[in-house]
Amino acid sequence: MRKKMYINGEWVEAKSGQTKEIINPYNQEVIAIVPRGDREDARQAIQAAREAFERGDWRNTTASERGSLLFEVARKIRAYREELAEMETLNTGKTLTESLADMDGIADAFQYFAGLADKDAGQMLESPLPNSVSRMVREPVGVCGQITPWNYPLLQASWKLAPALAAGNTVVIKPAEITPLTTLKMAEIFEEVGLPPGVVNVVLGPGSTVGQEIAENPDVDLISFTGGNVAGRSIMKAAANNFKKISLELGGKNPNIVFADADFDTAVDYALNAVFFHAGQVCSAGARLLVESSIHDQFVEAVVERAKNIRLGNGLDEHTQMGPVISAEHLAKIERYIQMGIDEGATLVLGGKRPTAPELQKGFFIEPTIFTNCHSSMRIVQEESFGPVLTVEKFNSEEEAIQLANDTVYGLAGAVWTQDMNRAERVVRALRFGTVWINDYHPYFPQAPWGGYKQSGIGRELSHLGLEEYTEVKHIYTNLAPQPMQWFGVK
Repeated sequence: MRKKMYINGEWVEAKSGQTKEIINPYNQEVIAIVPRGDREDARQAIQAAREAFERGDWRNTTASERGSLLFEVARKIRAYREELAEMETLNTGKTLTESLADMDGIADAFQYFAGLADKDAGQMLESPLPNSVSRMVREPVGVCGQITPWNYPLLQASWKLAPALAAGNTVVIKPAEITPLTTLKMAEIFEEVGLPPGVVNVVLGPGSTVGQEIAENPDVDLISFTGGNVAGRSIMKAAANNFKKISLELGGKNPNIVFADADFDTAVDYALNAVFFHAGQVCSAGARLLVESSIHDQFVEAVVERAKNIRLGNGLDEHTQMGPVISAEHLAKIERYIQMGIDEGATLVLGGKRPTAPELQKGFFIEPTIFTNCHSSMRIVQEESFGPVLTVEKFNSEEEAIQLANDTVYGLAGAVWTQDMNRAERVVRALRFGTVWINDYHPYFPQAPWGGYKQSGIGRELSHLGLEEYTEVKHIYTNLAPQPMQWFGVK
């Protein structure tokens, strides 16, 4: 399968002629060949977006018209649900069940922002001055650069594209270099629904060239990035050149706190889902399990016994429960963290190595891995391995649980398991995380904001806050009875 980039309403190759092979992480088979763009391609896309914003028809479409178009996008996504999900699984290795759920979430995001498009044009303000009218309006920011990650290629793209378009902006989006396929399919959908040329442009290529150009280019008014902290810092520095608006959704090292009175079997089940879903390649993964001392041994034993039975395999196989990680480079990174945990003195109680099954040897697989006897000073506890690696810590009191949970530079998500709702409320109030679940893990929906505290990012996606990120606020004041002031030059 050969694909092209989408710039100014046309399907184009990279100006350099370079290409990149896209592989299936399950078996390393080439599933597509795509252009490998560079700065010149990025500049062309940015210029197309600028022209479409300044002189095109999109800026002058009504909010209800934009909403109608996004409703049609949501309908198309549901129509292509199975095709998109299969493409996502082939490209990322995740199970088809996960990919199908992603597609539902993507359609929901477009539907939500379609409905929100004409709901907040601004507000009338009570002017303190006589004979005057004061109002606040929301206007599109302009050209939005969007850089998305490889773990949720189309889901993360939808969280950015839907609000940006609902607000009337134009977009240059760069998917992760190794997972571009569903974003390119999304461009086909935009073309089908009649989105004007230049409103959405898809540029492929490395972050070091294409991503850096988007971050640095003065014709880009806002940049939204989801990914790692190192890249996030680089983008933030580059964006400072022209003081772009910036939204960053970065890493997480998320605590899953289990008190002794929690529903035992349910908490065990969710502890597995929290960290082994998508092979742990989730920014909100519950990779830190904090268990009250009185049930620690029993709880860990139950988690380990369940984890032993996780079925690894091809994401397209309905029996597979966990697929491969994304690449050889990422697999090596996870292995380094596992060795680091061993070297730091944590006790490896499960996994820690590649599986031996013959059918898995071509894929980037690592066994579900669990460490006990962990403490906050360990890098395996503090740093994001972004793989199926669980660390377990003990606590003896509510205060200690809160202290341990907050002992991280990150602040994306966490969970509390208890049947004492008063305790639950006390704990979640004390936790410094953007999302906290009580007796659950991982649910999200477009009506609720997503983002983190501390080094987990800046700004929020989803909800009405996600739409506001893509707007500028203007105050308009009208004097209804202007009179000469006679301040200067009057004798």
